Amino acid sequence: MAEPRCVLICQNRSCLNNSSAEVLTAFQAAEVSGVRVESSGCMGQCSSGPTVRIVPDETWYCRVKTSDVPEIVERHLIGGKLVEAKLNPRIHLRMEMFSS
Repeated sequence: MAEPRCVLICQNRSCLNNSSAEVLTAFQAAEVSGVRVESSGCMGQCSSGPTVRIVPDETWYCRVKTSDVPEIVERHLIGGKLVEAKLNPRIHLRMEMFSS
């Protein structure tokens, strides 16, 4: 049986200072079937918060604003496609980063 999806939203100091509580509320309001939404402690990405991590996908989004939540819900959680513009580049390395 597959592990259920969970959206974790950091609620530690740096992320809270960048409105992560509002991001958490926006994800909770979306109510996607089969997806849990939970607050999280520090995920070690303080300089790029608010951080949103989706497990078991292991997708990390950075600098997430409440205005980004509908796109993440529709494209990723419902449609299964990553929202490239919000991926954390420290975690999701792209090949073009290594080209000259």
